[in-house]
Amino acid sequence: MGKVSTQKNLEDGPVAATVTETELKVTVEKELVSQAEEEDMEALLDTYVMGIGEAEAFSERLKRELLALEAANVHAILESEPLIDEVLQGLEAATNCVDDMDEWLGIFNVKLRHMREDIESIETRNNKLEMQSVNNKTLLVELDKLLERLHIPSEYAASLTGGSFDEARMLQNIEACEWLTGALRGLETPNFDPNYAKMRAVKEKRAELEKLKSTFVRRASEFLRNYFANLVDFMISDKTFFSQRGQLKRPDHADLRYKCRTYARLLQHLKSLDKNCLGPLRKAYCISLNLLLRREAREFANELRASTKASKNPTVWLEASTGSGQNTNAADTSTVSDAYAKMLTIFIPLLVDESSFFAHFMCFEVPALVAPGGHVNGSKPAYDNGDANDDDLGIMDIDENDSKNGKNSAELAALNDSLQDLLDGIQEDFYAVVEWAYKIDPLRCISMHGITERYLSGQKADAAGFVRLLLGDLESRISLQFGRFVDEACHQIERNERNVRQMGVLSYIPRFAILATRMEQYIQGQSRDLVDQAYTKFVSIMFVTLEKISQTDPKYADMFLLENYAAFQNSLYDLANIVPTLAKFYHQASEAYEQASTRHITVIIYSQFERLFQFARRIEDLMYTLAPEEIPFQLGLSKMDLRKMLKSSVSGVDKNIGVMYKKLQKNLTSEELLPSLWDKCKKEFLVKYESFAQLVAKIYPTETIPSVVEMRELLASM
Repeated sequence: MGKVSTQKNLEDGPVAATVTETELKVTVEKELVSQAEEEDMEALLDTYVMGIGEAEAFSERLKRELLALEAANVHAILESEPLIDEVLQGLEAATNCVDDMDEWLGIFNVKLRHMREDIESIETRNNKLEMQSVNNKTLLVELDKLLERLHIPSEYAASLTGGSFDEARMLQNIEACEWLTGALRGLETPNFDPNYAKMRAVKEKRAELEKLKSTFVRRASEFLRNYFANLVDFMISDKTFFSQRGQLKRPDHADLRYKCRTYARLLQHLKSLDKNCLGPLRKAYCISLNLLLRREAREFANELRASTKASKNPTVWLEASTGSGQNTNAADTSTVSDAYAKMLTIFIPLLVDESSFFAHFMCFEVPALVAPGGHVNGSKPAYDNGDANDDDLGIMDIDENDSKNGKNSAELAALNDSLQDLLDGIQEDFYAVVEWAYKIDPLRCISMHGITERYLSGQKADAAGFVRLLLGDLESRISLQFGRFVDEACHQIERNERNVRQMGVLSYIPRFAILATRMEQYIQGQSRDLVDQAYTKFVSIMFVTLEKISQTDPKYADMFLLENYAAFQNSLYDLANIVPTLAKFYHQASEAYEQASTRHITVIIYSQFERLFQFARRIEDLMYTLAPEEIPFQLGLSKMDLRKMLKSSVSGVDKNIGVMYKKLQKNLTSEELLPSLWDKCKKEFLVKYESFAQLVAKIYPTETIPSVVEMRELLASM
């Protein structure tokens, strides 16, 4: 089966298609007889009327006609050969033309392809040129921006390198600082494209800006150091700023702070430009202001002491050699503690506000000490001139995050170190006032301790660290001074031991009551613990000394103890009802009194009825080992022995009881104690006699002795 190649012109160009001869033949056969020819054939067939038997004849006839027709066609073809030759020549000529056309088309196609490539090349170069033009324009814009950022305005350069720092010029200096800060930040990532950082022009300009910064920081720092020193020197040289004889001057720093606030914004810019420059500036400010504060405190303290009138109270309260009426009419020394309170009232808020102002003025990143216009204990400080926002610098933070940093331990430590430089030395004047007050009246330490504690409890801000330390040191110093007084008073008590023979109530017992009453009057605020500790030390030494003195004469020890413990209770009765610490010692003295009185009464009873109660004791001892009926048969415990003992002891019982009363009365110096002691003596005697009577009834049932009722009636009648 052969194949023929055909072409179809499609939209996309000529496409070759291959079909077989069979497919082609089928197509030809299908198209061989048309509809009209078919109708003609039917008409032709209708002209012949043949039967079925004539089909062979009809077929033969068709064959003859077909042969005749083919012969006619061949003849016609042979006759048309010249025409065919002409057609073939025409076809050959057309073929040649087509070949030439095809060759020309190929040539044109090549040329068009080359032209297309040239056009594409031109378009590519044109696009590149356009892109280069756009990039060049953008680059020029960026370079203009860069040049603008790198440009240093002449007026700013002049202010930074040689401008004046006078108040009138501060606005220009601040503008120059703001520009310099912005320019330096503008050359830092992420504000600056890192691709520009390596450019020589950028490096040179950054170096120039750094040089401007260092020059300005050096000039500004030098100016501010001199400014602080000159400002304070001016105030120190003017005596009207300080207390003078006959006039207490309250420190007034309003003008000082106003002048400092002029340069507060400058300090913030210096911190932004170079944090390291703040250290020397803070040091210079602290040194200068420290001189002013110490001078103010010294002059104020001196005049405060000179203007306070108070009589000096003696420091000896419990000495044995002084009269019993000493210190009962001690002078009023309230002006002393009032003077100390005035010192704190004026200077503690001043120091707190100075600390707060310093922390903000010198750009420490710490929380605020007090709210604007707020002061310690809610009171307006004495030096306040009505400017409620004196600590408000009137500026905004350059770095908006500065106010959100919270507590920074490193900054807080640096601040407290600076505050130490700022305020160190001023405590000496407070100590001098405390020492002065102590010398006038040591008991005023109680009032001063309470005043100090009240101020100390009000200092909670972290940045006021030095003020808290100052108050803590003052409190310790006052406690130490009061401790000296307590120790000296204890030595005064102990010196009572030197007296070989002591009788009656010791002098320090009633004096302690007077001292305790005065101490209670001086208590303020939180000084209760201080006083209670002194009470504990006083009374402990008093009781120990009392016991030691009583041992010097054992015969009268119990009488000596009971008189003194009774005097202690009587003198402190009212105070013990309101002071828990004294109430504890009151009960301790009451127990000691009961023990001493019981021992003393027992000795007196046994001195008159020794045989009676020794007899009873022997019986009690034998009852542990023998039956009651066996005891009368023991040596010295027979009925005869009982009768002899009763005859010697009970027959003159009223006389013996009278002797007991006289012995009880004999060496007793506190007559008011006699009735209670005699009642107790009678009760003790009855208890012992009743016990003896029970023993006799049990061991000697047939023997008779005076009954307990008779003995009670006898004692009641005496």
